[in-house]
Amino acid sequence: MILGIDPGAHTGVATFVAGQLVGLHTIEPLHIERFIRERAPMRVVFEDSRLQSHTWTKASSRAAAAKMARNVGQVDAWCSLINAVCAELGIPAHGISPAGKGGKLDAEAFKRKTGWPGKTNEHARDAAMVAWPYRGATNA
Repeated sequence: MILGIDPGAHTGVATFVAGQLVGLHTIEPLHIERFIRERAPMRVVFEDSRLQSHTWTKASSRAAAAKMARNVGQVDAWCSLINAVCAELGIPAHGISPAGKGGKLDAEAFKRKTGWPGKTNEHARDAAMVAWPYRGATNA
């Protein structure tokens, strides 16, 4: 089992088993640790905001810049949590920069790429795409 995680206020999680996408979830950040512990995957791949030094959007005001900085700081903390939990459990964890993950896919493009038949949201799709290159990994 491999988990892909897109940490954020609405954290996307994708589950791959034997290379197949078998589950998509959106969870609250406070459930990240429990989700990893309960599933005990062989690998976790997550979008790691700490690996990119800039954000893609420009703030329109000082207040907007401050809010953006707080939001990025929260995501950075969740990335640190993922690393710490995985390290404690001996699970390899790989951070991928937002740019390294590639562009966002809409629902139709995601369905074509993955074959996933159900409904999705951007958070779950991002979680699946961050782990997509690792989905068939057979060892840690």
